Amino acid sequence: MIIYKQFSFDSAHFLPNVPVGHKCGNMHGHTYLLNVYIEGMPDEKSGWIIDYADLKKAIKPVIEQLDHHLLNEIPGLENPTSENLSIWLWNKIKPLVAGLKKIELKETPSSGVIYEGN
Repeated sequence: MIIYKQFSFDSAHFLPNVPVGHKCGNMHGHTYLLNVYIEGMPDEKSGWIIDYADLKKAIKPVIEQLDHHLLNEIPGLENPTSENLSIWLWNKIKPLVAGLKKIELKETPSSGVIYEGN
């Protein structure tokens, strides 16, 4: 069984390695949506894989590092593509949440990344 919880954060960034004149080379922002998927079987007593409140509490410090910040200034996100941001998020979340299966990061309603770790 897989459960998920969605988080959102607003961040600015620019992509330093795009060709000259590419619009993503300019500073801009996104309202990112992050879905965190946890795999497991429900506990016999609680009926939960994880309490959503506990999941929210575990993820909150990670989101706070990103929300209303310039991603390029965060160590490890000097080239903050959605792909690189997904890897960064995975590496921060994996030690905090047992059963992490995958994450889905949307930078726009129609564009995003699904990352299942390495």
